[in-house]
Amino acid sequence: MPPVIRFEDVVKRFGDTTVLSDLNFDVAPGERVTLIGPSGSGKTTILRLVMTLEHLTEGYIWIDGKPLTHDRRDGNRVQLKQKEVAETRKQIGMVFQHFNLFPNMSVIDNVTEAPVHVLGRGKEEARERALALLDQVGLKDRADEHPSRLSGGQKQRVAIARALAMDPKILLLDEVTSALDPELVGDVLGVLRDVAESTDISMLIVTHEMQFARDVSHKVMMFDGGQILEQGAPADILSNPSHDRTRKFLDSVL
Repeated sequence: MPPVIRFEDVVKRFGDTTVLSDLNFDVAPGERVTLIGPSGSGKTTILRLVMTLEHLTEGYIWIDGKPLTHDRRDGNRVQLKQKEVAETRKQIGMVFQHFNLFPNMSVIDNVTEAPVHVLGRGKEEARERALALLDQVGLKDRADEHPSRLSGGQKQRVAIARALAMDPKILLLDEVTSALDPELVGDVLGVLRDVAESTDISMLIVTHEMQFARDVSHKVMMFDGGQILEQGAPADILSNPSHDRTRKFLDSVL
């Protein structure tokens, strides 16, 4: 089976600044990989490249063995048509740091919008699935509320339900608890632990919650300066890192 995500010689520059440098790594089907490292080390850029919110400078990203934005044809790097990119991107869901819910829509409409308009699902089918997901995240009773009437933790749980409504193969989680009050963090992480245990969705996670990383990840990768410094099982990286930079980083966040 091909990896569900493959980064091959990926370079990302913003102007003269190189954020990712010759990056190569794989995520296996069903694998949950957590990226750790200091701010500015390129972790969120990785997620944004997979979500096609940023454009590759060089290299390739493969999703389930298919090219995401660029293919290799006759030795040349060729940009794919937007329609091809959009088709592949349907397999990818993302939960953002700041929820990104539509404020003018009810909770249930936030969750059904993409399945109806992107996947072409019937409204009733999408609504039933949305209600089941809202029940899973503990918010079925708030289905008709607008996001402005929810707490930050509730908004983030709606955002998780919205991402899952697309039945993604890949779920990207970008610092999903960093904008929340401390007492709300546990509920959101509890929902994500449940998703991890009850599905075979591959996850690429950026977080500073090291206990969560330890609990849900199959692999942890330490980033600094746009490169992987070390990677391995959570217990090895988080309890017994081999790289001095990793030790210093963990001392600062634990």
